Amino acid sequence: MRVTKYEHATLRIDESGDCLLIDPGSFTTPLDELSSIIAVVVTHEHPDHWTPEHLDRILRTVPGIPIFAPEGVAAAASDYEITVISPGETVTVGRFTLRFFGGDHAVIHASLPAVQNVGVLVNDELYYPGDSYAVPEGIEVDTLAAPLGAPWLKIGEAMDFVLAVKPRRAFGVHDMTLSVIGRNMHRQRLQWATEQNGGEFFELDPGDTIDL
Repeated sequence: MRVTKYEHATLRIDESGDCLLIDPGSFTTPLDELSSIIAVVVTHEHPDHWTPEHLDRILRTVPGIPIFAPEGVAAAASDYEITVISPGETVTVGRFTLRFFGGDHAVIHASLPAVQNVGVLVNDELYYPGDSYAVPEGIEVDTLAAPLGAPWLKIGEAMDFVLAVKPRRAFGVHDMTLSVIGRNMHRQRLQWATEQNGGEFFELDPGDTIDL
């Protein structure tokens, strides 16, 4: 299984000719090589995790593929056919088994409305929490896509999240709100947290891949 990181929160996962796309949002440049996509996962409704432009571009190339997302996305993206999923559910599409966790977006501020968020575990190997610190209880996570920076993120809490998950491997995502200096600093903190339980941290820039 090959994971490609794009800008911010977007991940592409390729397995034996099938492709899963996660969170194609507003900070991500237009994607190409879309013909093998068999499903899209959107973790929550914020525009840095999905845009009509991305979905339209994908669906023009591969019409009718499922878009898995929580109910809040279905309401926000009412022009699209969304397959609503909830934490605790498992779905299989092509060569991918998707298990969903969490339920709530991390709190940004009390003045802002709470939104739903799901984390997704792909093929029992890659865990991506969306905008949350939801730990997949009872799961030994092989590879963690760990948030690096966000209005809701405090680096100490992000470190505690990595320490709780104890992944064998980790890399940073959700990083377009950071300067280069800030991103590198946060990577160092999450590297330390990953290594405390014997894991290895990888620095992935947009377009970089990791084979699981």
